[in-house]
Amino acid sequence: MHRPPTTEARVAEELAAVRPAALPRYTEELPGARAAVLTRLWRALAHEPLPWITGRVRGAYGLALRLADGRTLHGPHADPYATGAHVTGVRLDRERYADPARLMTALGVPHASAFAAELADSVASLALSRAGADHPKEWPVPPAGGRVPDWEWEQRVVDGHPFHPGCRSRPGFSVAEQLAYGPEHRPVVELGTVPVAAGECLASGDWPEELRDGGRWLVPVHPWQAAHVLKRPQQPWRPARPLLSLRTLALPGGPHVKTALSARLTSSVRDISSYSVRAAAPLSDLAARLAADTGGLLHVTRTLGALTAHSPDLAALLRESPEVYAAPGEHVLPVAALALTPLPRSPEWLAAFARLALTVGLRLLDLGVALEAHGQNLLVILGPDGAPRRLVYRDLADVRVSPVRLARHGIAPPALTGRLVTDDETALRRKLFGSLVAGALAGTAGSGPALAGALAAAVPHLPDTPDLTALREGPLPAKALTLMRLSPGRPGDLWAALPNPLVLEPGPSDQ
Repeated sequence: MHRPPTTEARVAEELAAVRPAALPRYTEELPGARAAVLTRLWRALAHEPLPWITGRVRGAYGLALRLADGRTLHGPHADPYATGAHVTGVRLDRERYADPARLMTALGVPHASAFAAELADSVASLALSRAGADHPKEWPVPPAGGRVPDWEWEQRVVDGHPFHPGCRSRPGFSVAEQLAYGPEHRPVVELGTVPVAAGECLASGDWPEELRDGGRWLVPVHPWQAAHVLKRPQQPWRPARPLLSLRTLALPGGPHVKTALSARLTSSVRDISSYSVRAAAPLSDLAARLAADTGGLLHVTRTLGALTAHSPDLAALLRESPEVYAAPGEHVLPVAALALTPLPRSPEWLAAFARLALTVGLRLLDLGVALEAHGQNLLVILGPDGAPRRLVYRDLADVRVSPVRLARHGIAPPALTGRLVTDDETALRRKLFGSLVAGALAGTAGSGPALAGALAAAVPHLPDTPDLTALREGPLPAKALTLMRLSPGRPGDLWAALPNPLVLEPGPSDQ
């Protein structure tokens, strides 16, 4: 019986047709890509509250997971904060699995087939990304007087999300499209525009004259979106460099453009809702007001303008480049890129960075805004000596705003309703701690012990607030990324409780 080619084989066939010189390197990278995705999956199995895992037993030689159907998974101990690929195989009863997609298929839990396809796509795309990368594993910070463009730092991040098994999952993208649009492949993307009658648009902020044509407003469009979703003519506009999020691109010498891209990347379909467009200007104003209360430690990139044709598939947002906040001799780079520099290897540097990030994050949380401060949204400004000086935050689309906390500080809440607004303490703390501590800081530290050391050194210097107490004493919240992919009928974020590095005690998910 003829079987369809595996995802890895299909990608190899497409690569042979469009860039045959990269095929040997792609083949070489496949085992490492499988291990990288399997490591992320094993972390999820070890720590997320998956309903079909009924027990976890830690032994001298590793971890055993008891399944509801009586089978047992065996693998190494799983540090929830470790990065890198250290799991090359696990056993389901007596059979060994090195391929995460095959493992998920064998588990046979609800929705496993669809998730297995995403894992296979993640492995193949990750191998493709690594095959196209000619970067060294570690980049020195440029000396004073030299600066790497913001987009170049972003394109150096090859492996994607440090903890998500779907770290490079890009369903709907052909190999040619990944090479043409993926930031790690360092392309120049030709953006187009689609004209829409001004009366049919919803705008927030100032839409530039460059993107107006009489009674029509021009919406910047990603070429993938134009080809696969809009299927309508577009006019050439400007070349741009894709950033970490792929759908956000840097214009030469100008702002960043966030485009609608109705494809599932990692976990979510990336579009821009009318709600986000409406909220863009008031959120930008509020963020600028609160950033001023951090003593110059935080900058928030201003939203210059947002526009939608009353469709999440045809919308765009313009915002400042983080580079505008770096003084001469300083360097600004996303936190996700820090692991590519030698800086986090120093416990002193990591402690200083943790103190800066927690000072800023907790201050804004106390004022009334919980940032989604993961390694993509949060950037750090380094001095000429490499020391962390200030932070830059971008993309306010998924923060949480507490009217009660704002009012407590005499700040008028913005005219917002809907999902961005909550006074729930748990929701606010999850948003910040899950993204900043379990995300940006953990990804930079690279291990539980390194994260624990940085937090222990930073916490004594922070103002003693109820939020800090919650961080010190409770389990650390983190998005249950695999549970979310296996729960398509449950909207919103789902959460895991990770062992708190400061107390070294297991969270409730450990049984």
